[in-house]
Amino acid sequence: MRDLYQAIKTIRLTEKATYLLEENNEYVFQVDRSANKLEIKRAVERLFKTEVESVRTCNYKGKKKRERRADFGRTAHWKKAVVKLKEGEQIELV
Repeated sequence: MRDLYQAIKTIRLTEKATYLLEENNEYVFQVDRSANKLEIKRAVERLFKTEVESVRTCNYKGKKKRERRADFGRTAHWKKAVVKLKEGEQIELV
């Protein structure tokens, strides 16, 4: 099993993530691309001392980036996890 801090990289605070938090008690994290749902669930439960109800994941490809030349680079591929907490549970983001 991987280290807890390797599975979860950062929390994503966007408009959609804020909406999911307010309406469904769901938090959005950027996670390691090789982490599976069980590892993400265990990491969130141990790091934030909460109970997780479900985990959904989605892989995103990096975008092509070009700066006034013919060659181009690419931003990194990444993986997003939407974690739903059980009723009454919450994570302090301060």
